[in-house]
Amino acid sequence: MTIQTTVRDIFFDLDHTLWDFEKNSALAFKLIFDRMNIAVDIDAYLEVYVPINHKYWEMYRKDEISHEELRFGRFRKAFDAIGFEISDEDVLAVSSEYIRCLPLHNHLFEGTIEILEYLNQKYRLHIITNGFDEVQRRKIENSGIGHYFKTVTNSETAGAKKPNPRIFEHAFQLAGSQKESSVMIGDCIDADVRGALDSGIDAIFFCQNPQTVHQGIKQISTLSELKNYL
Repeated sequence: MTIQTTVRDIFFDLDHTLWDFEKNSALAFKLIFDRMNIAVDIDAYLEVYVPINHKYWEMYRKDEISHEELRFGRFRKAFDAIGFEISDEDVLAVSSEYIRCLPLHNHLFEGTIEILEYLNQKYRLHIITNGFDEVQRRKIENSGIGHYFKTVTNSETAGAKKPNPRIFEHAFQLAGSQKESSVMIGDCIDADVRGALDSGIDAIFFCQNPQTVHQGIKQISTLSELKNYL
């Protein structure tokens, strides 16, 4: 499968696609637990937190929980899952510190700068993210990739979350792009890939596990493989 030769605009997801969320998140937790004297085995905590966080974000995308429920509930549930006693007040403090500390660590996936340099010479680059506006902008700025992107669309300012077509329409309008000359690249098969395809634009699935295959979907396991399509 190839991408049409008329591509002008490329839209990237941020977390888990360019910005190494799991690595940066683990570093943020270590910093917070040390500062707050929370005697938790970080590996044990992350083992339960990571899938809980994914589930809470899935519910948030589907509008099944609020912004506030996402920020509090994922931490409360993770502490409960490992049997660690902590007050709701301290959970709220962890949540607040996590939002503050997360953008302090800015590891990118291997090949991010190289592929952005390559694509930036040929296309206009953009970001579409479901993350919170302030946090995502700090991630982009602190990781030194902001200058590559013409526009950044997030779910808070768009008033809709991927895969809702409204966030893609908002991004197109902001970028001044056309569907037929646009491509979406992201790690979530539902929010990024199917959301884009349902909105009428081409998509490439970034999945680091090459054993995961979705028939009929363009797929890469490393960012450098984008050169095979673009």
